[in-house]
Amino acid sequence: MLLDTKVARERISFETAAQHATTRIPVFPPDRLVGDARATLMSHHYDCASHIMVCEDQRFLGLVRIEDLLGAPADAALDDLMDRDAPTVTPHEDQEIAAWRAVRHGESALTVVDANGRLVGVIPPHRLLAVLLWEHEEDLTRLGGFIKGTESARTSSEEAVERRFQHRIPWLLVGLIGALLAANFVERFQNQLESTLMLAFFLPGIVYLADAVGTQTETVVVRGLSVGASMGQMLRRELLVGLAIGLTLALVAGPLVWWIWGATDVALCVGLAVFAACGTATLAAMALPWLLSTLSLDPAFGSGPLATVIQDLLSILIYFAIASVLI
Repeated sequence: MLLDTKVARERISFETAAQHATTRIPVFPPDRLVGDARATLMSHHYDCASHIMVCEDQRFLGLVRIEDLLGAPADAALDDLMDRDAPTVTPHEDQEIAAWRAVRHGESALTVVDANGRLVGVIPPHRLLAVLLWEHEEDLTRLGGFIKGTESARTSSEEAVERRFQHRIPWLLVGLIGALLAANFVERFQNQLESTLMLAFFLPGIVYLADAVGTQTETVVVRGLSVGASMGQMLRRELLVGLAIGLTLALVAGPLVWWIWGATDVALCVGLAVFAACGTATLAAMALPWLLSTLSLDPAFGSGPLATVIQDLLSILIYFAIASVLI
């Protein structure tokens, strides 16, 4: 039989699990025999028949995968085959959280149930793939810092020159301001550079390493926030990872600088700066998406040029502050 669509008539918002669910699915009671269920499947057309829903009075009890149904004895009951712990989502669950829940549980389809446990529908495999692809493209575009929506990302290659310019120039102007501030910071440490020109050799590398560590952290944090993970769950682990990465890079960079250039003070300065810059970049990469999320803004924008500018300025300040003390 087909699911009664009156269960799913409540108005839903955009980009929710229920938006992608289909009601043309096989639904049987738990006492239905496997042979009868197979015969019914062969006589009906469904939008998704990879999972057979087991319900009683429209209350979801579990599901039977088509592979298990085809291989089971004809006189077995669905109650003996069904998975009672199958993952479910509510109709208003965000589509990305729903898709990742299916991935984590190794399911190719996902059941949608309401607050009373009644079956609303099933998100079929092709819709889950579409959601994951959609969200992936949206995240990549937002990481670029110049387009907000996925639909804009899909049409950006066809935009006129004026629209391309309008999308990109605001964030690049932010980057330009950051570059001018960075130049001002370097100018303030002109005496250190004049006394030890070698300090300038390692500035691009320190800035790059901090940016790389920050970008990795931003990606993890933005993805975590998008699938419902709390900041408290990620804070300690990401901070420890950032410090561990910074320490490892410092232990490699310091001895190499000393071995190649023979400058002990510069080597110590580079090592300490790498460690401190990577740790600070991790904090900045976590703080900005969290702040935007707290302000009900899209946290993915925290992974754009604004975060890069902040990390660059902090890295330069840290490097020359250490140099002014040690050299």
